[in-house]
Amino acid sequence: MTIKRLHYFSGIVLSLFIGLHLFNHFWSIFGSNSHISLMESLRVVYRNPVIEGVLLLAVIIQIISGLSLFFKKRKSLTGFYDKLQLWTGMYMAFFLLIHVGAVLTGRFILKLDTNFYFGVAGLNTFPFNLFFIPYYGLAVLSFFGHVASIHFQKMKKNIFGLSPRKQAGIILWIGCIYLVITFYGLTNGFQGIEIPSAYHVLIGK
Repeated sequence: MTIKRLHYFSGIVLSLFIGLHLFNHFWSIFGSNSHISLMESLRVVYRNPVIEGVLLLAVIIQIISGLSLFFKKRKSLTGFYDKLQLWTGMYMAFFLLIHVGAVLTGRFILKLDTNFYFGVAGLNTFPFNLFFIPYYGLAVLSFFGHVASIHFQKMKKNIFGLSPRKQAGIILWIGCIYLVITFYGLTNGFQGIEIPSAYHVLIGK
């Protein structure tokens, strides 16, 4: 199997999980308890040794194959969506490496439940939010940008009179709208969330 096909199939596996993960974060608009309740339900699906092993393998394949494709293609691409796919892929590789490492550290070294409060501790604490706002924001936009780029390349038909380029543009706008709404939920309506003492280790308290 070629590197490109490995990247493609591992990307599909990861996208299924990321879709669930993003929906879980969107659910934060109904409050932290609703977010945690939904996460506990979803963990029945993905938090078992087999599924977690598959997801970790997909992450490793995505990072390695993504870097390989980046260095092969970076000088030959000209179109907007070709370049967007390449650079959003690079950021997602960086994000996955850091984020997965942080979650595994939280679970197995700090012995924390890596739930809602683990994810939003830095986002709701100054000055850590100066890093975490763009860090998470760019990750979300990169995911939607990557999906939009692939859609533009693969889609050959108009839908409801919209060209593939316009369809890709709509995906980008959906990503922007999703980001604002989800940040609203993850920060308690931009008012901030009180972080339980068990998670103070994450913010230096």
